[in-house]
Amino acid sequence: MNASVGRIVHYVSHGTPVRADGTQAFTGQCRAAIVTEVGDPEATEPELMDVSLAVLNPTGMFFNQDVPYSEDRAGGSWHWPERV
Repeated sequence: MNASVGRIVHYVSHGTPVRADGTQAFTGQCRAAIVTEVGDPEATEPELMDVSLAVLNPTGMFFNQDVPYSEDRAGGSWHWPERV
């Protein structure tokens, strides 16, 4: 699958900084996002596709550029939505 403008993907938020005791007030969460720009539209592998996103959060939206793809769902990355 190739990313393209207008596609729905998931963005993984970073969460809050890790405290000294190893906990976080808020952990990273999957959020719906819309692709607004594809860095290299000729790329054939998601790992090579940094995209710009409009991320939809329960309390508002934010925009993020050059977001890397990650199958591991690392904070600050995007991935394809799971099929359910």
